[in-house]
Amino acid sequence: MQLDSPPAVDCAGIAHRFGAKWALRGVSMRVSAGEIVALVGRNGSGKTTLMRVIATALRPTRGAARVFGHDVTADPSAVRELTALVGHATGVYTDLTAEENLRFAIRMAGEEATAARISEVLERVGLAHEARARVRELSAGQQRRIGLARVLLRPVRLLLLDEPYTSFDDEGQAVVDRELAALRARGGAAIVITHDAERARRVTDRSVRLDAGAVVEAHAPRKVANG
Repeated sequence: MQLDSPPAVDCAGIAHRFGAKWALRGVSMRVSAGEIVALVGRNGSGKTTLMRVIATALRPTRGAARVFGHDVTADPSAVRELTALVGHATGVYTDLTAEENLRFAIRMAGEEATAARISEVLERVGLAHEARARVRELSAGQQRRIGLARVLLRPVRLLLLDEPYTSFDDEGQAVVDRELAALRARGGAAIVITHDAERARRVTDRSVRLDAGAVVEAHAPRKVANG
């Protein structure tokens, strides 16, 4: 944890309503730099909605949230520069190759990436040998790896991962774990939505449980010793 850094995420009384239904009912939570937090709870508890508010994909109905000191409502562009959200949809184009998907994604973000950088990121997610394969020819797990590779192209400080282990084999799950560890080591932070309690205990620093749009429990899970 970096004491001289503002919190990676600081939510104060975040509420969000879809029509007459309140998805979030005043969520307050803080994630420090260098911390990986599991966001847990049953379906419909508000986890994805909270993550989308933090990512600026949704505007809070009430309350305030900051990402590394930047207000998600007043300064959403600054928040997006620091943040990457990986949701259920891969967001990849099936008629393009893995390489082309990454090149297109980074250009849409107003940036450029060298061929060497794209190759390096595909290597990190275990797709170096599939770089020129059409995405439609790849498995669901491989397509999710491309989705992860897209966010790794940019040096973000906050990763928001919604069920990132879905469709992954053991090797793919290990890729996610390695990237979370690397992010923590460089002072970044992550919020991970997961229903896998054992993995949450192993790879996160603590968990926050939501129910009916409110925080009902926050604690540090038992750490499992390596080796």
